[in-house]
Amino acid sequence: MTVLAHRTTASDGKDALTQDALAVLQPGFEGTTAPAWLLRRLGEGLTAVGLFGRNIASPEQLAALTAQLRTERDDVLVAIDEEGGDVTRLEVRGGSSFPGNLALGAVDDTGLTRDVARELGRRLAECGVNLNWAPSADVNSNPDNPVIGVRSFGADTHLAARHTAAYVEGLQAAGVAACTKHFPGHGDTNVDSHHALPRIDVDLDTLQARELVPFKAAIEAGTKAVMSAHILVPALDPTRPATLSPQILTGLLRKELGYEGLIVTDGMEMNAIAGTYGIERGSVLAIAAGADAICVGGGLADEATVLRLRDALVAAVREGALPEERLADAAARVRALAAWTRGVRPDARPEGSRASGIGLTAARRAVVVTGSPKPVAAPYVATLTPVANIAVGDETPWGVAGELAALVPGTASGLYPEGASAGDILAAAGERTVVAVVRDAHRHPWMTEALDALVAARPDTVVVEMGLPMAAPRGAVYIATHGASRVCGRAAAEVIAGA
Repeated sequence: MTVLAHRTTASDGKDALTQDALAVLQPGFEGTTAPAWLLRRLGEGLTAVGLFGRNIASPEQLAALTAQLRTERDDVLVAIDEEGGDVTRLEVRGGSSFPGNLALGAVDDTGLTRDVARELGRRLAECGVNLNWAPSADVNSNPDNPVIGVRSFGADTHLAARHTAAYVEGLQAAGVAACTKHFPGHGDTNVDSHHALPRIDVDLDTLQARELVPFKAAIEAGTKAVMSAHILVPALDPTRPATLSPQILTGLLRKELGYEGLIVTDGMEMNAIAGTYGIERGSVLAIAAGADAICVGGGLADEATVLRLRDALVAAVREGALPEERLADAAARVRALAAWTRGVRPDARPEGSRASGIGLTAARRAVVVTGSPKPVAAPYVATLTPVANIAVGDETPWGVAGELAALVPGTASGLYPEGASAGDILAAAGERTVVAVVRDAHRHPWMTEALDALVAARPDTVVVEMGLPMAAPRGAVYIATHGASRVCGRAAAEVIAGA
């Protein structure tokens, strides 16, 4: 193609093509202060930065970090993956003060979902974060899904749709742009896209009636961004994953659904893309397909990655592999969102406990108890721990042991990974009542086997499920929290303690 002459140089004398290539990147970095290279690139045209748990020590430190970023660019988009619930970066070291989507879906009060999202957004905004890679609009139609699960509002399409819309409205009422994910829907997969390329083999009618409904609701609610999924959906595109598919991003999302906001990719270093196309080629294909922003930095968080991607985009334009108009349009959409975040005026915060205690209130409402709980004295908490999910991260503590110990003196506890048996737990518990805590036991046969043996030996066992609820509850008392955030653990501990 012929490169447009008017895009050769920007008005300030800097190369416009290079500026546009930087503008579409959303990189991460190491540390709790901005490195010199990042500040330098912000001055050269980089418009967005992604934050992860490694970048956050406290709200005060985070506010100072975002202020530091804005000394170089006052309209910088500061993005974060803060879903609340199991996926928290703001409270990565202690667990979230908010329940996640499944808990909110279990309550099914859209007003509550809106208020939770607004309060979460308010806390992000106070720290200088203005783009949240949330909510997950995926319908969790496959209970064996290893990467969505409690991050979904549920398996019911219309429930997921109404809560997705409420979440978008609440978050953006706080002045934080929502990024609804993972388009066109990641719920019916049984492969984690961090490791391989998932495939969804359903027909167009099913996609229209199930996967796409929550995204339509998010668009109607005004979501400022949509994140693509690294999934292959042959009914839409038999050869390329959604992130790299013109049929899905431009044909379906832009043209058919009428979406005009920012399209962000999921992390390009995830193996579904990096292991099949490579991040440079994948980034070029994503922009060409209709994406506007390249998310990278969860695993690759250095200047070299930024320069590799910048240079790959510039080279693709100069070689005719990527239309310059497409790159310029993508950069313009990034800058437009940055401008929105500067001009938006957040709604006033609700007064009283409705705002300050909303997370714990929601977690309590989400708890479902089977059996007749009685206060337990000096219990033994056995937490059966699956391998950490990379999407959630392994830094964040979960469970009920800490919360229960704060309520019941003499509480003891232990962690039991795969290979542990009921006998191991009983030997450590002695005569104490056992509280067995699990997470998605239905996906881990070793866990259900241990539970069954434990309950058979000790019928008074209390079972707490902090993932998807079991089809057949176990234990004298069974507590389903619909998530493993700190407040979900607190709500379960209150039931056990009789508080």
